[in-house]
Amino acid sequence: MQKLLWLTGCFLLLISCKQQAGEVAKDTTVGLEFATGKWPKKSTIDAKAQAILGSWAEYQALETSFDALYTVENREDLNLVIEGLIETQKALEDSVYPEKFAIPQVKGRQKMFKTFVLKIQGDLFYRLDTETSVVEMINAYNSFRNQFNIIVNNTLNTKLILDE
Repeated sequence: MQKLLWLTGCFLLLISCKQQAGEVAKDTTVGLEFATGKWPKKSTIDAKAQAILGSWAEYQALETSFDALYTVENREDLNLVIEGLIETQKALEDSVYPEKFAIPQVKGRQKMFKTFVLKIQGDLFYRLDTETSVVEMINAYNSFRNQFNIIVNNTLNTKLILDE
């Protein structure tokens, strides 16, 4: 009788362990794909600003890297795109800005964009949900792009204000 009880206990233990392993496998596959259609689109740049930005090679490289964001399908793709954005953003930060855009307003928005890119990298490292961080980064990038439009379309003569 003791052997029968012992064999039944071992059998139940094996069955229960097998079911838990299957449940764990299901949990790890959830959330590996991204719905890029829900993300905000890039803002447009005015033709005057685009003429200045066209000769800035480092900015064009950042644009190309950012466009790859909308083609990601899983975490690994997102990780590669974020690594590329970090590298191109560093190159942009070290580059010579066009004279009209070499002002603190542009550099501040670029730093904000960099902050959100690094936040996504941290989310990927710690396997956290990246959806809200990606939306925040896209909004920061759009603010960065909109600043170019604001600068080009500004008609205020700052020389009158700054001259004494």
